[in-house]
Formats: sequence, C-alpha cells, structure tokens
Amino acid sequence: MLRPDSFADRLSGVSLDGLAALGIRGVIVDLDNTLVGYGQEQLEPEDAAWIAAAVARGFGIVLVSNNFTGRVDRVSRELGVPGISSALKPLPYGFLRALRLLQTPRRATVVVGDQLFTDVLGAKFLGLHSILTHPIVPHDWLGTKVLRLLERIVLGRRIAPEPRERP
Repeated sequence: MLRPDSFADRLSGVSLDGLAALGIRGVIVDLDNTLVGYGQEQLEPEDAAWIAAAVARGFGIVLVSNNFTGRVDRVSRELGVPGISSALKPLPYGFLRALRLLQTPRRATVVVGDQLFTDVLGAKFLGLHSILTHPIVPHDWLGTKVLRLLERIVLGRRIAPEPRERP
C-alpha cells in the first residue's frame, strides 16, 4: 500500500510515452510541491509545459489538492484543466470525483504527487497507478513535515524523495 509504482524527479520527468505504453489515459496531478512550490504562486514552466503536452496527446488531466478552492481554481484555469480542491486525500472522495471527470477506468489512471501518505496511499486505496515525485521546494506545511519524516522511515533514505530548492 505504501510503495509507489514508480518514481520521478518531477512531473515533467514522467514519460508520456511510458504512460501511453501502460495504457494510461487519465492523470490525476497533485498541486502543492508537485506542480507549484509550496507557498509559491508561479507554476513551474517545465511542468506547465508537460500538462499542455499531455492534453495535446489526448491524456485527461485533473488537479486534485487538499488546498483551498481559490488556489486550485487559479492554477486549473491557468492550465485549462479541471481542479478539485479540499480533496481530503488520502480519502477516496477527491480521487473518485477526478475519475468521474476523466471518465477513465482505474487501471488506465495514474496519480502523480510528492507525498506518500496522501497521493500514493490515496491512489492505492482505489487501485490506481502512482508515481511519487520529489517535492519542488524543501519547505512544507507543518503537518507535511511530520509526514516527510515518516516517508523516510517507510521508504528508506536511498529512495525517499529529497526536497531540493528551486531557483
């Protein structure tokens, strides 16, 4: 339950060809520290370009975040994809809403996010594929800092995502 199907440095490092080869047609993307650095407003350009390329190739994309409506709506409008706020991850509610929007079966859907105990665990609850990324910035909300410590215990230092500062 706590092992992602794969790892990526960041969203833009996820291979669209690889997803297509697995039969993936729907992508659920986390917002904070996966697409936008925690506490930042600016989208990471390479990740925004990845979203545009995925949409152009026919992948369905939905942002799913535990963050508030205003932030999620702003980013989803900027990217031209639907967004679900206050998702209560890892509980299934937000993921099930995303699946309805994507209209993809679970076996053809992947969750990409930076947190083991929200993104990966939520994906596993529903039988979705999961990809764990490194967080964009090393700082997080206090509750997330505690979860990062637990991630290192569960995954081990060698493969646990190490936060890094972005310029």
